[in-house]
Amino acid sequence: MATERYNARDVEARWQKTWNDKNVFVTNNDDPREKYYVLEMFPYPSGRIHMGHVRNYAMGDVVARYKRAKGFNVLHPMGWDAFGMPAENAAMQNKVHPKDWTYENIAFMRDQLKIMGLSLDWSREFATCDVEYYTQQQRLFLQFLEAGLVYRKNAKVNWDPVDMTVLANEQVIDGRGWRSGALVEQRELTQWFFKISDYSEDLLEALDTLDRWPDKVRLMQKNWIGRSEGLRVRFEFTTPAPTGDKVLEIFTTRPDTLFGASFMGLSPDHPISAKLAETNPELKAFIEECRRIGTSEEAIEKAEKKGIDTGLRVKHPLDDSIELPVYVANFILMDYGTGAIFACPAHDQRDLDFARKYGLPVKPVVLPKDADPATFEIGDEAFTDDGAIFNSGFMDGMSIADAKEAVAKKLEAITIDGAPQATRQVNYRLRDWGISRQRYWGCPIPVIHCDDCGVVPEKDENLPVQLPDDINFDKPGNPLDRHPTWRNTTCPKCGKAARRETDTMDTFVDSSWYFARFTEPRCDRPTDPKAANDWLPVDQYIGGIEHAILHLLYSRFFTRAMQKVGALDLKEPFKGLFTQGMVTHETYRLGDGANGQWVSPAEIKIEDVDGTRSATMISSGEPVTIGSIEKMSKSKKNTVDPTDIIETYGADTARWFMLSDSPPERDVIWTEEGVQGSWRFVQRVWRLIGDIAEKTGPRGAAPAFSDAAAGLRGATHKTLAAVSKDLESLGFNRAVARIYEFVNQIGKALHDGVDSPDMAYAVREAGEYLTQMMAPMMPHLAEECWQALGQKGLISETAWPAVDESLLVDDTVTLPIQINGKKRGEITVQRDASKEAVEAATLQLDFVQRVLEGRAPRKIIVVPQRIVNVVA
Repeated sequence: MATERYNARDVEARWQKTWNDKNVFVTNNDDPREKYYVLEMFPYPSGRIHMGHVRNYAMGDVVARYKRAKGFNVLHPMGWDAFGMPAENAAMQNKVHPKDWTYENIAFMRDQLKIMGLSLDWSREFATCDVEYYTQQQRLFLQFLEAGLVYRKNAKVNWDPVDMTVLANEQVIDGRGWRSGALVEQRELTQWFFKISDYSEDLLEALDTLDRWPDKVRLMQKNWIGRSEGLRVRFEFTTPAPTGDKVLEIFTTRPDTLFGASFMGLSPDHPISAKLAETNPELKAFIEECRRIGTSEEAIEKAEKKGIDTGLRVKHPLDDSIELPVYVANFILMDYGTGAIFACPAHDQRDLDFARKYGLPVKPVVLPKDADPATFEIGDEAFTDDGAIFNSGFMDGMSIADAKEAVAKKLEAITIDGAPQATRQVNYRLRDWGISRQRYWGCPIPVIHCDDCGVVPEKDENLPVQLPDDINFDKPGNPLDRHPTWRNTTCPKCGKAARRETDTMDTFVDSSWYFARFTEPRCDRPTDPKAANDWLPVDQYIGGIEHAILHLLYSRFFTRAMQKVGALDLKEPFKGLFTQGMVTHETYRLGDGANGQWVSPAEIKIEDVDGTRSATMISSGEPVTIGSIEKMSKSKKNTVDPTDIIETYGADTARWFMLSDSPPERDVIWTEEGVQGSWRFVQRVWRLIGDIAEKTGPRGAAPAFSDAAAGLRGATHKTLAAVSKDLESLGFNRAVARIYEFVNQIGKALHDGVDSPDMAYAVREAGEYLTQMMAPMMPHLAEECWQALGQKGLISETAWPAVDESLLVDDTVTLPIQINGKKRGEITVQRDASKEAVEAATLQLDFVQRVLEGRAPRKIIVVPQRIVNVVA
């Protein structure tokens, strides 16, 4: 066996069948052992898995297998985030039904994932497009609606006039629809919303309890929720407002800069703007232009700052002699604060850009440290750092914090029409979650529109509202709107003819509660509350940083909403969160220069001559430029097909490389050399275990151990303790490095010989523990090695070995020997050796005797367990 080559293709298929036939990874909710729930963010069924999937699921699988070996009842499920636009795109492009496209992709990707040897409970699998799943989602929607967590209102959206659908901000590129290329319009549409803003403070405060989340993710969520304390200030109009308003209300977090106010700004969507536009063609055209920017903050931020003077004026709240012009400006959002601002150009960059464009005053009121108030001016950049207040009357010399408090107290004491001129207010950046999408391939919203009764929830007994199969995509827009019969129904309240809601839910809804459904996926309710409460929160959640905000925030909201309707009883869905790095690869272009055609790694041959690498096309020999290392992407063709890698080297090799190359939170660079190195290590381990199986037998009673055998046993248990700690902390690359070192130690022991019973025992133990330590990472190889060692049962069902704590303590210590201040060598002595014993042993060393030349030393200084100094 020692010379037999390890055949990954044969071994991996065989053990995967064994695990499947024995239902090794099927989880029983009634198992009395302590529960552990590990979950990776489930994939979208795009058609093929990629190397990012391999890394993500390999990490989760290591945790699942390790925790199972540690005695936990582990839940490790898999499903599919299956609704969404790509399926509709495929339907239009390939004349295929979205359902067929989706389920064919799921079948293919399921087979790909299975050959990775993941310890998944496939009996719990579902896709979010399964009728059984979205039935329960509709039931949750109705429960949320009854609980007051859902409402309907007009909202501004990005509208693609060609595809006739709402676009997310991310789908608007340079003002155009990502697919049609049409100029995007802003439209007011009636949309359904979840009231996530009701939980703003709770979602913010609870971040402090998520101590097993990355700090960067918690900060990103904190910034997205965006709590800000400020003042709501009322500015009196000195010219009549067309709406009849006597005051213009604004919200500001910087009332300390009020003396630097230069103008007022209105959102293009402010009611006053709309009223003025009715009689002002120039303003009307400007507002239409603003609507083509898009609704995202990023798009508004990047747009040139423009505005229209309305002719309205307001009185400065702190100086009656000052009147401020009121502009409609394209950089002000209606859904933050009041949709109106006071502008202080000296200390806000957007205000400054606007003021410079229209020749408005720029008055600094915050003085940088060490600046001269007589000469300080604002150039092209606003001053936004800390400083002292100046040019501000009663606030001069104050800090920003003191000035905010002073101006708040002053304005609170002033009344206009019986109300304070200012009131303190807390605002949040977080907005309610608009879930309406004008698409077919999504979960139908279960409400009915009746001419007599209005909007009526569908009755629970009428669920599901199921998508029709007989649809077509021969025209842009939502096929549900033009289906001949589907939208026609009867009102659940009065029984008259009525219409179904044709909007479907945002696909973020599907992924905001799937983790709860996995706890009892065949339940005829959204959850079995007992199972959900037993399993949740997820102990270890693993996924990409790109989901750090919306998916995680929506899931946190959903858990709270489900608690409110009794579906479970907890607030936070994920106890531990880990965000893995990306998989990267070199890029290649045909020919020289940045305009060459992208080519894939499979199309090229790379040669390394004296450290100089060059690439050519395999087919033609044409030169290829080796570019930068970037995230694997289809557009740059720097992807590697996981199936090809697994078929060539085996799943364990791919898993081992992904886990070994770099810390899991960092990017990993995929290289052919690295994969080949992992494959060679697999072969080396197989040969090593073969040698152990041939040269040692089963361990019996422990004999007395020589120093060499005791040393190997110490290395075995120290490695086991360290690897266990690494796996607990997701330090996979550290665990791999320790196993590499341990293999070297075992190899040396075999080379030195295992003729004695104590050495045979120690080597056999080392081989068994090595096999168990690598089992979470290379499970197929571990099963094969376990059998080769004559062990009974599956290693996948074998308990994690126990560390012998006594072997973690070194009985000896190595001390450096200095002679006349210069290090000459080392000595190894018993840790508890006396000073006299250390001195005597030192004098017996050859290099010490050569220096002394038969003379007695003048002095020997022993620093216990640190160093020995000999003064000759």
